[in-house]
Amino acid sequence: MKILVLKRDKVGDMLLTTPMLRVLRQAIPDARIEVLASDCNAWVLDGNRDVDRVWVYRRVRLGRRVSATAALQQLSIFSRLRARRFDVAIAAGGEASARATRRARWAGARRLIAYGQVGETSGTDLLEEPATGHERDRMLGLLVPLGIDPNGEAPMPSYTPPAATLAWAQSWLAREGLVPGRYVVIGLGARRAKRQPETAQVLRWSAWLRDAHGLSTVFMWTPGASDDPAYPGDDAIAQPVIDARQRGVHPFRGPLLEAIGLLWAARASVLPDSGLMHFAAASPGGVVGLFAQPQSSPPPQRWGPLGGRCVVIVAASRIAAVPDADFISAISTLVAT
Repeated sequence: MKILVLKRDKVGDMLLTTPMLRVLRQAIPDARIEVLASDCNAWVLDGNRDVDRVWVYRRVRLGRRVSATAALQQLSIFSRLRARRFDVAIAAGGEASARATRRARWAGARRLIAYGQVGETSGTDLLEEPATGHERDRMLGLLVPLGIDPNGEAPMPSYTPPAATLAWAQSWLAREGLVPGRYVVIGLGARRAKRQPETAQVLRWSAWLRDAHGLSTVFMWTPGASDDPAYPGDDAIAQPVIDARQRGVHPFRGPLLEAIGLLWAARASVLPDSGLMHFAAASPGGVVGLFAQPQSSPPPQRWGPLGGRCVVIVAASRIAAVPDADFISAISTLVAT
């Protein structure tokens, strides 16, 4: 059986797809499993043994820019995919998406599995979108038409950083005078202000970690300006923390892979709901995930961190209003063990 899984979303979404790929491999070990991913998230599957091949397409639209070359490249890829004559194409996502279903249909597989309007197209298993459940479990539900029961114990999202990334992290830590396991990452990067800790919180939390546990802080954020059309950054809101020059706080402004290397060597991490939060959840130290306004924003029941060392703080309005006692209670469960 040849199976194509299509995943066009961001890096955190791809990481949450790895349990589905693991279950698929375990259930049909002889299947040929291939994934179509964008140049944004394909690297998450580097070295993943549950995948036989990753097809990478360039995004046509990046911010306000549209690339005709990327559009032609996508047409070429879909032509090659159709020639592969897949038995099944799965639009991997936890909710109905006409765009994702359309792209999966372009692959020309004999059978299409997706969430959408049931009975819409011949040769298609369009399943009713789940009303509840975590994104990981929703995607596992897409395997039911293949006779795979998703109700067993689901795997956690998994990722192994490249050796070069881990080596870089060790080098950076040595330059900063830091020791693996003796610092906590506190980060920004949720795009929405209500999910971001404010400057005073970052400084107070860092001081408590230093005084109570002898732990330093690596402070990281999404590089760039807030009006970047491709991916808004947090340089402006990170600057006051940097300007404070607080003892024990080490700013890090760098690429995502290097940030992941620092997460893997951390005692624990504290991050807003974001792709980086999901990677921290898969790291040895685990994560405290920050969520706000669950009644109007994606709640942790749908997008919370998954892993053996994960804690969630949910603010009714803004993370800036969270009492320090709530932070201390959450992080203590990770740094004390």
